[in-house]
Amino acid sequence: MVYDWNAAVHADEAEGEPERRAFTRPELEAFFDHADEEVLRVRGRGRKGWLPAFRDAALFKVAYAYGLRRNETRMLDLTDFGRNPQGREFGEYGTLLVRYGKAKKGSPPKRRSVLTVWHWTPGTVEEWISEVRPGMRHSTSRALWPSERGPRIGLQRLDSRFAAYRHAVGLDPALEFHSLRRSYITHLIEDGHDPLFVQQQVGHDHASTTAIYTCVSSDFRTRSLRRVLDATIEAALRPGRTS
Repeated sequence: MVYDWNAAVHADEAEGEPERRAFTRPELEAFFDHADEEVLRVRGRGRKGWLPAFRDAALFKVAYAYGLRRNETRMLDLTDFGRNPQGREFGEYGTLLVRYGKAKKGSPPKRRSVLTVWHWTPGTVEEWISEVRPGMRHSTSRALWPSERGPRIGLQRLDSRFAAYRHAVGLDPALEFHSLRRSYITHLIEDGHDPLFVQQQVGHDHASTTAIYTCVSSDFRTRSLRRVLDATIEAALRPGRTS
């Protein structure tokens, strides 16, 4: 039996404020579409600012694609991508080494390897690294996301750009950068991935922590219930069943 006195105590993640949530899929699509449109808008004016705009769009997509926290995203280097022998279709971008994961108090940053799961991810990363990033002022930096003023983008820029795009699309102010991570967890679960796989992908020590971040949609819950009910009815009506 598990009681308060013998339950495992863990503080890998804060539960956070109850209003914090994941993006719905339409909200996420609208957010990414706006980020892409911002690149075209700035570039159409002949401004060099389209380079950081492209960086920001790619950065947000990568944060979602691997379920990353803010600092994990910011601290990525060019050398952090690698092949996955079991996922050859992803080429050079089958895995991502997260070197600056959230650590327990008094411990060094926690590392983890995250497998690529969506087929659009390698193309997003490759286009940024090969075609756009070389035009950045600090392109000689090892950082995946150099800034206009230094070798690595700052957390304040991540927050301000995210807030600007969220406001421009008219999305809920409760959505924050961490909502990309919540969305990753939620969407993997909705897509049928094993909860243990999801837990390992995001680096949680406890399944209960992953459960906190899982915000499955009401439509998903309804479909799940319908499948169970239909299976129950089918089994009850199956010929040869005895009561």
